[in-house]
Amino acid sequence: MRRLRIGLAQINTTVGDFDGNTRKILASIAEARNLGVDLLTFPELTVCGYPPEDLLLKPRFIEENGKALKEVIKNSSGLTVVVGFVDAREDIYDAAAIIHDGSLAGIYHKIYLPNYGVFDENRYFQAGKECPVYVINGIGVGVNICEDLWYEAAPAAAQAYSGAEVIVNISASPYHFGKGKFRERTFATRASDSVAVIVYNNLVGGQDELVFDGSSLVIDEQGRVIARGKQFEEDLIVADIDVEAVFRARLHDPRWRKQALLLEEQKWRCDKTVLSEMPSANSKPPLSPRQVEPRGLPGEVYDALILGMRDYVYKNDFGKVVIGLSGGIDSSLVATIAVDALGPENVVGVAMPSRYTSATSRTDAELLARNLGIKLMTVPIDGIFQSYLGGLAVSFEGAEPNVAEENIQARIRGNVLMALSNKFGWLVLTTGNKSEMATGYATLYGDMAGGFAVIKDAPKTLVYELARYRNTLADGEIIPSGIMDKPPSAELRPDQFDTDTLPPYEQLDPILTAYVEEDKSIEEIVAMGFDQDVVERAAQLVDQSEYKRRQAPLGIKITPRAFGRDRRLPITNRFKG
Repeated sequence: MRRLRIGLAQINTTVGDFDGNTRKILASIAEARNLGVDLLTFPELTVCGYPPEDLLLKPRFIEENGKALKEVIKNSSGLTVVVGFVDAREDIYDAAAIIHDGSLAGIYHKIYLPNYGVFDENRYFQAGKECPVYVINGIGVGVNICEDLWYEAAPAAAQAYSGAEVIVNISASPYHFGKGKFRERTFATRASDSVAVIVYNNLVGGQDELVFDGSSLVIDEQGRVIARGKQFEEDLIVADIDVEAVFRARLHDPRWRKQALLLEEQKWRCDKTVLSEMPSANSKPPLSPRQVEPRGLPGEVYDALILGMRDYVYKNDFGKVVIGLSGGIDSSLVATIAVDALGPENVVGVAMPSRYTSATSRTDAELLARNLGIKLMTVPIDGIFQSYLGGLAVSFEGAEPNVAEENIQARIRGNVLMALSNKFGWLVLTTGNKSEMATGYATLYGDMAGGFAVIKDAPKTLVYELARYRNTLADGEIIPSGIMDKPPSAELRPDQFDTDTLPPYEQLDPILTAYVEEDKSIEEIVAMGFDQDVVERAAQLVDQSEYKRRQAPLGIKITPRAFGRDRRLPITNRFKG
């Protein structure tokens, strides 16, 4: 029986941390060697971290990446390793090094370079032209990278028809909700179409606004998942692959009678390199059973936010975070996520009451802080607000109070938080959600002031869903029911509610999804059953708020199309609808 013990090292790398990344790679190699792994895989661009962006334009970055790869090669005896790195020749390539028993046996260059959404790989890399197949322990193995597996007539198919029974895909596929199931369906189809085992190793970790969910997969030739990596956690997945099952399936599949025609039509060279023809003679220790199931919504979104925040804070060497606690749902959710990510000792809340702050908001903020076990500071802003009004009295003379006075309060709060940040080195977490960012229902240099926007890509309705979900994980309420039950309000004037300015979020959020994420026209959204005046007003708010979003801090991407890297519109723009 021909079997291959495969290992998937699903690790959390940091861009540019060559020493740290190399240590993680070598630790995984040592662990895999002890488990009798024949072939160990790592994610895309493991050596340098993903995405390196314009660091790729720095020659020294490329050189350090090459030095780190040599260290990996030197310590890879006893097994075959596939690891992602930047290959520099006449140009640079997103590449996979195939290392066999301590020697570099080959290099694969990524062929399909994504240039949409958050991806910009054509800016940096040259595309590959060859689809090599490697014989490892007498088994044909094809290696490709991320996007190369997403297409039907892709390198995986060419490698399969050239003798690959196992297709290894190393990847850095960012998370958004729903992507995991789509990814799994797609790769199951690739496996059954190619009649090959698909080994998909995905990156895990946070990198700026991107979160990589791991969720690596081993899928057999019939499209069945036989091993799965953890979500949002580092993991070493080890599985024994029965390659005889692939051979038997191909014997019964008439498509394989047509393989010569496909080989004539495909445009990539598929040379075969023999690394080892016989199975390993070493006895292998038994594998412990593992059962990993994806969490599903909304839990996976909550986990994504925890990972994205934790990695941003720690990878950028911040010790603590500070959050303005208003007693509202948004700041309560952000504070709760921060405690789950960093621990209560590393989270500071600041209450900044004014004359318009309700008594319930004050007590709700205090109760939340007690439930979370965090320090709560109180900095009243009314005296500062009166000083502002006094200083502006002459300039404002004859003008009725309006949004200017409201925004002064928000900007005072932003100043207080930034002062604490400067004094103690704390990172300010902003608390605005996607519904507010979309419509501009936020104050520049006020509640938008800060370093990281945790729920920037979470619509308001999802914020409530996440808060309710988190409460189900606790013995008692973490986020007080009073916070979730009261109508949302900025509390910048008497009797103010969000619905004074915006439609109810239950109406607004699906309109924003259609307009922002799906690029539907006003007419198409109205045809979905929404009131035309409401749709037109929402679209107008989105369009005129682009300048605000450009000045907002980055935040964690969790939807298919986030503001920022995903959605890039000109500020100066007269196109409507």
